[in-house]
Amino acid sequence: MRSEDALKIVVRPYMTEKTFDMLEKQNKLVFIVDVNANKGSVKQAVETLYNVKVDSVNTAKTIVGKKAYVRLSKESSASDVASKLGLM
Repeated sequence: MRSEDALKIVVRPYMTEKTFDMLEKQNKLVFIVDVNANKGSVKQAVETLYNVKVDSVNTAKTIVGKKAYVRLSKESSASDVASKLGLM
């Protein structure tokens, strides 16, 4: 996947106290994604943009938009990605 396409899928990271706990305890990141994106495309986009290995993706439609809960594999650190994004 090209990075231009990945940027259309992953709109922005989403950080709250709850998602910060998920980041530390479950190695998960949360993103606001395009409403038409499916789990497979979100997985490819995150792997392309941040050079990490994704284990699983769960999505939920909310008032703020469509959220993607992305669990990274053990060899990829969600804390490292969050600090690169300026979230920590």
